[in-house]
Amino acid sequence: MIVTANTAPSPRNQQTFEITHERGIPSLGLLELWGARGVLGFLVWRDVKVRYAQTALGIAWVIVQPLLTTLLFALLFGRLAHLPSDGVPYVAFALVGLIVWSAFASAVAGAGNSLIEQSHLLTKVYFPRLFLPLASVAVGVLDATVASVFLMPAVLFIAPPPGLGAVALAPLFVVLALITAIGAGAALSALNLRYRDFRYVIPFLLQAWMFASPIAYPASLVPAAYRALYAMNPLVGALEGCRWALLGTARPSLAVLVTSSASALATFVVGILYFRWSERTFVDVA
Repeated sequence: MIVTANTAPSPRNQQTFEITHERGIPSLGLLELWGARGVLGFLVWRDVKVRYAQTALGIAWVIVQPLLTTLLFALLFGRLAHLPSDGVPYVAFALVGLIVWSAFASAVAGAGNSLIEQSHLLTKVYFPRLFLPLASVAVGVLDATVASVFLMPAVLFIAPPPGLGAVALAPLFVVLALITAIGAGAALSALNLRYRDFRYVIPFLLQAWMFASPIAYPASLVPAAYRALYAMNPLVGALEGCRWALLGTARPSLAVLVTSSASALATFVVGILYFRWSERTFVDVA
């Protein structure tokens, strides 16, 4: 979208604005997003309040959910299936993966449904539409931060980290999951608004993505012939990197990190560009 000011005086001496569409390939619109960043803060705060209103545990669910899932994984995959955990206790192995995954899945699911759930805003007032999925991703980041503050001390007690230098690198790997969530969530939100049956596709997609990522199992279980293809999943580099930084598991290879990083960046750019291209029809289909 392009917003231009009309300096000609209106009947009430108010400045008017004209909203037009970009021609050709849309841009990422970063300057527009930065200029209206206050709106994003309002949307994030509103989503946080709505999400945990009238709940018994409130924001404590972001701690309870990965903790209970970790215990279930430890029983099914660790004790019964005897899956390896790269030389660290399986509880710590699974918990690190589930904290990252819970934030990612929550962000993508929330962003994917953001335009549908708030379609009334699209026809009443103009603001950067990308803020709606971005607000959902920001809430997912907040959830992950809260969960990490309370659960990471237990993880580090069970499996001491290799060193503070490695721990400091963990946020860099989380960024891979974050930018992937932004791109995927933005694209799914635009698709969901145009094709309403995508609301049924998103849960299936996330479920398939979870099993295609090294959450319950290490990436070392994947046959060597398929590891290059497997690394195209951006979460492979994010999860394996986080476990290396926090638990001291095997360091992911440079090829895995480069492939996952490139895939995450491609998902981000393609997802945002598709959202911006679809934005011109949002009012018509909302």
